[in-house]
Amino acid sequence: MIVVSNTSPIMNLALVGHGDLLVRLFGTVFVPDAVWQELAAIGADPRAANLNPPLPGVALRSLKDRALANALVREVDPGEAEAIALAVEMRADLMLLDDRLARRAALRLGLRVGGLLGLLVDAKGKGILPEVRPVLDELIAKAGFWVGSSLYARVLSEAGE
Repeated sequence: MIVVSNTSPIMNLALVGHGDLLVRLFGTVFVPDAVWQELAAIGADPRAANLNPPLPGVALRSLKDRALANALVREVDPGEAEAIALAVEMRADLMLLDDRLARRAALRLGLRVGGLLGLLVDAKGKGILPEVRPVLDELIAKAGFWVGSSLYARVLSEAGE
């Protein structure tokens, strides 16, 4: 399975001590240069010391053709633009994005999109996480990940909690 990720899922999982979750779910997750650079910059934050590349299971893959990324940067940030373009270029099976506008752009290009909250539910279903609620609560409290009350309830319901 080819999986390409934007910065957010990798960063937020690392901030709450679950940086290995993507590797355990997918093996290797590919990121473009802009995402790699964002992760390196975030790694300077003491809360994210474990984000300094190289990251286990996260592989850098440079774009061969920047045309799509250059077009997408008009509507999403550079990391998201490169990640979406890389997913198209690699014919990824899954694109990991949390930003609403970036998800719309990826879906418009025919990509299958997943986000961090869905990954938590999948991880519980596969026995990788015993519970979603503690990780979700940590994401909100420690990483500042925004989750509205109805989405919070829906995620827990999907996880059977």
